[in-house]
Amino acid sequence: MKRPAKVYFAGEAEAAMIVLSVPLSFWGGIDAATGKIIDHSHPDLGRFIAGSILVMPSGRGSSSSSSVLAETIRRGTGPRGIVLAHPDPILTVGAIVAQALYDLRCPIVTCPIGGLHSGDILRISALAPEGAEISLINSAS
Repeated sequence: MKRPAKVYFAGEAEAAMIVLSVPLSFWGGIDAATGKIIDHSHPDLGRFIAGSILVMPSGRGSSSSSSVLAETIRRGTGPRGIVLAHPDPILTVGAIVAQALYDLRCPIVTCPIGGLHSGDILRISALAPEGAEISLINSAS
């Protein structure tokens, strides 16, 4: 399975997906030291996003989410890449800051997310806006 995607922050990543059914705020929703979802109102409370391809409908505010995303990328507790159904400029700023300050990339793309499943291995190839895509590498099911 391959899908075209729109690039919001370029890069390449491959990892197991964590697919969230609802948006997540990094500010107050993620423990930057561990990558654990700590938002008690989130249905995925307790899951870890470290080293994953994080898939979700969108981010969920606060503007401080960009700094938390950048910090998780710096610490190695954040996602390797992010796939969103709807663009999120706040998360994009976090990825830009992580690259500018720490020379670490976390590509962010948008595309339809239906049919993507946690545990499956996904590759993000987002080096050129006109040629970006996501590819299912291995299905865990």
